[in-house]
Amino acid sequence: MPSPVPSHPAPFHTTSSEQEDLPHATKRKMADHLRRLETMFTLTPQRMRMIVEAFKDALELGLAKDSQIVPMIPTYVFGWPSGDEAGNYLAVDLGGTNLRVCLVTLQGAGKWEITQSKYRLSEEQKQDDGQQLFDFCAECLKTFVVTNIEGGVIPKGAILPLGFTFSYPCSQNKIDHGVLIRWTKGFGAPNTEGHDVVEMFRKSLERHDVPAEIVALTCDTTGTLIASHYVNPATKIACIFGTGCNAAYMERVGDIPKISALGLDAQDEVAINCEWGAFDSFEHEHLPRTKYDITIDEQSNKPGEQAFEKLISGRYLGEILRLIICELIDEGVLFLGQNTYKIEIPYSFDTAFLSLMESDPTDELLMIIGIFSHFFAVETTLAERQFFRALAKLVGRRAARLSACGIASIVSKMGYLEEGCAVGADGSLYNKYPGFADRIHEGLVDIFGEKGRNIVTYHAEDGSGIGSAIVAAMTKLRKEAGKYPTL
Repeated sequence: MPSPVPSHPAPFHTTSSEQEDLPHATKRKMADHLRRLETMFTLTPQRMRMIVEAFKDALELGLAKDSQIVPMIPTYVFGWPSGDEAGNYLAVDLGGTNLRVCLVTLQGAGKWEITQSKYRLSEEQKQDDGQQLFDFCAECLKTFVVTNIEGGVIPKGAILPLGFTFSYPCSQNKIDHGVLIRWTKGFGAPNTEGHDVVEMFRKSLERHDVPAEIVALTCDTTGTLIASHYVNPATKIACIFGTGCNAAYMERVGDIPKISALGLDAQDEVAINCEWGAFDSFEHEHLPRTKYDITIDEQSNKPGEQAFEKLISGRYLGEILRLIICELIDEGVLFLGQNTYKIEIPYSFDTAFLSLMESDPTDELLMIIGIFSHFFAVETTLAERQFFRALAKLVGRRAARLSACGIASIVSKMGYLEEGCAVGADGSLYNKYPGFADRIHEGLVDIFGEKGRNIVTYHAEDGSGIGSAIVAAMTKLRKEAGKYPTL
């Protein structure tokens, strides 16, 4: 989650704690609005259990047939890592905010070293032609490799195996191939959807003479599953709760009807990239969307799509709260007599602000005074600050409880509840939003009762770096052993 500290000085506003010089709504009126919003954003345990059942059905359908709303993509990562994988591997992660390039030295016995660089992706690059986007990735990788050759870290003349982390839904029929189904997380680069992104990246690597061979295409969630299991074998599920959201787990081949024609051993296991952010898209039958969620969906670059993601991911939570605030400004409830044009700019209210608003209840909510005066040039009353804190809690709690529904659907489907399991979780929401993990655990208990405590989330290992390298190593070893060499 990006830090909400500006890169340039902002005007400083002084204010009293009560703002008695400004007109404002009464505490009673604020309380009335809060009760109305609580009704809209509160998820009962019964409603959560209904969502879990619908989610399970969507998972099963995705395993049975291609081209389903929740695609349940077989990744061709077969089984768990042994912990003995070793060697130098490159990892490239095309994420929602940054391009990350890593050199991972796997040392066996579950140990590694990592060297990495990050390159910022501009909003323009996310909408540029797809091949240009991959050219940028290749240029950054070449700079990284050349620097590490000169530093003596990478041997001169070596062609290193590369794990490519591409965290957008792709259909795969083998591990080094992936046709982009649709962009998510604000990307819209043309001439990419419907194309093999590995082939596009290979072209760019050749064009820029980069000494790397793409061995495996994976998503950050699958990488997180593998890396987390590498250090904690109790891990059976991995989730990302950040700019986007997703989950991965290991499924028995015999329980994936849509790949039965491949003739694989039914007892083998393969990692499934759920792409669960798409749950309940288009039909919108199961998720509790408010009018604010509907507005975000209709104004997005992919209306109707990624319905689950739009309720719980870091890209949208700040915008949900901003829309509520703007509605109350229009109704003459908030910021009376003040110029509110800054907060009326779409996506100007970062999800990081929600995190800060919930972080510290002391000093008459000084953090909230700072956010609104510093970034939006408006003054707040104490009643408004208390109202905003409560709003942030409502939006954040709903996101966490819906996240629990997703986890519970996999737990229930796979029968993990009795024995329990660990869930490796990563992403800015999980890592930085106060109380997010606790609210997920609270939600799991509301869904399953006391047995829900058997499901424990923890901060995951680095999936897009370490995990991607481990997947590349596993794939290299598998193919050298002659197991499913064409997959």
